[in-house]
Amino acid sequence: MEVRQLHHPIDTQDIYQGPIVLALGFFDGVHKGHQAVLQTAKREASKRGLPLAAMTFNISPKFMFQEWHPKELQYLTDLSEKEELMAYYGVDILYVVQLTSAFAKLAPQLFVDQYLVGLQAQTVVAGFDYTYGPKDTANMTLLNDYARDRFRIIEVPKVAMEGHKVGTTQIREALIGKGDVTFANDQLGYPYFLMGLVIHGEKRGRELGYPTANLLIDDSHVMPKVGVYVVECLINEELYPGMASIGYNITFGDNREKTVEIHLLDYSLDIYGETVKVYWHKRLRGEEKFSSKEALIEQMQQDEIDTRAFFENYYPYQ
Repeated sequence: MEVRQLHHPIDTQDIYQGPIVLALGFFDGVHKGHQAVLQTAKREASKRGLPLAAMTFNISPKFMFQEWHPKELQYLTDLSEKEELMAYYGVDILYVVQLTSAFAKLAPQLFVDQYLVGLQAQTVVAGFDYTYGPKDTANMTLLNDYARDRFRIIEVPKVAMEGHKVGTTQIREALIGKGDVTFANDQLGYPYFLMGLVIHGEKRGRELGYPTANLLIDDSHVMPKVGVYVVECLINEELYPGMASIGYNITFGDNREKTVEIHLLDYSLDIYGETVKVYWHKRLRGEEKFSSKEALIEQMQQDEIDTRAFFENYYPYQ
């Protein structure tokens, strides 16, 4: 997959020189709703014998249109992770538009003229709620007026599960508010994952018989709610089952920093300095304050039993 950066106004040297099918969206998480857009666009591209391109932004539209500070923005997938998923779902060219004031001020007609027609889109595919400016003047209903028969438009209807729309907001709220990674994974169509650098910690896990890898994870990622989880870690292209704790180690004192600690089952090699990918499968319980170290060890033993039981019945996403 080619990744092409676009800065307004477009330099023609930065664009693919030929007709395309173009999928539109911010695509944070590339969840099942986004996948429906990409799959629809891929079928259209295959039918026409054209490459599939997708357009996204380098930063959330909330930065520009709601004036959020970048430190307030949290993503299900950062740009590199989004690129990985886009390639997996068949995108040939990913356009990353720099969300600047000049771009944001484009009238809907100019956006269509310069970005959709300008990129030589023969067909444009987007979700039913896609907007390209103010909702009342830049929605899918009005796109046909701006298109002026210069390209075909395919509007993908809402994707729902159990009566609820699949959406980034719902997934984010499930992870942050409840730690419900099961719900999130069903909506995503794959296990939610985070990248982290293995750093030195207090090494308290060794004293408990459960050595852990402490992870440094960028604050811009959505972190599941404090608790204990069933996870898998990808290390040097190998997957290892484990259990993760997100919390403050409150058994050992108050006012402690939040940590992310992973205990890998049946794996004892030192991995300091490694960047690992953590897949989150199930929330086992919330964080608890135990009366003694022995009580904590007893609970961790039960967590291990529950974790191993999960993997005995786990069937990876296809």
